[in-house]
Amino acid sequence: MIKQITELSEQEYLLCGTRACSGCGLAIAYRHALKALGKNTIIVIPACCATVLQGMYPVSSAQVTIVNTAFETTASAAAGIYAGLQATKNKHNFNVVGWAGDGGTVDIGLQALSAAAERNDNIIYVCYDNEAYMNTGTQRSGATPENALTTTTPLFGKQHKKKDIIKIMEAHNIPYIATCSPAYPVDLYNKFLKAKSIQGFKFIYIFIPCPPGWGFNPAQTIKIGKLAAECGIFELFEIINGEKIYNGITERIKNNKQPKKNPVEYYSLQMRFKNLSKNK
Repeated sequence: MIKQITELSEQEYLLCGTRACSGCGLAIAYRHALKALGKNTIIVIPACCATVLQGMYPVSSAQVTIVNTAFETTASAAAGIYAGLQATKNKHNFNVVGWAGDGGTVDIGLQALSAAAERNDNIIYVCYDNEAYMNTGTQRSGATPENALTTTTPLFGKQHKKKDIIKIMEAHNIPYIATCSPAYPVDLYNKFLKAKSIQGFKFIYIFIPCPPGWGFNPAQTIKIGKLAAECGIFELFEIINGEKIYNGITERIKNNKQPKKNPVEYYSLQMRFKNLSKNK
């Protein structure tokens, strides 16, 4: 585990020149996660922004093994790869990681995710949540927050609550659940380090600000990510064998060591919430 960003490894497994959008929170999170996971990693990715980020075959910006799979099969494909590695003794001790967006996790891929979690397959599953189907044009997903404007909820915003994927995963009694954000890279790095040392199914949720989908200046990605935590809209924590432990800014807010910010600034910086009044 590390305590400050200067302790991060200088080894890069995500090269410059990705196809990600300017200010992409996913690219930042992916870069630091790969530093923690290391070269002996196999990433399973469905159709999503992460597929675009990698680049087009036969080139890739990621210097680890990438397996592209169908939208609904991230967890089942990762579980199958791990089973194959075990059958051949997994001599290089590969980490097998499913890496999917919110649409491919809370909606389309939920059945395979639930099955792998119920079996306690020894993989890491990552849900990077940019709160809509960004790769195909910002359509609402089950993870889109209430009142957010999307291309399929353009007039009044989404009229339903955000699906709570953390509670769903808690119900599976898996050994490790963690939340993190590209705005807090040390916390993110340490949680991936911890996850790869734990036997069984691990679920990591990453809160990903998206400049084009949320409608904010790409230079404000980190600011938006920090505001979400400072306002309590997003919380940093781990659930280890059923015990919830708050981390970082969230722990300080929960213990009254730091005041929670008013969420008005968070919402006002994003065009997807332009229909909200300050009192709503």
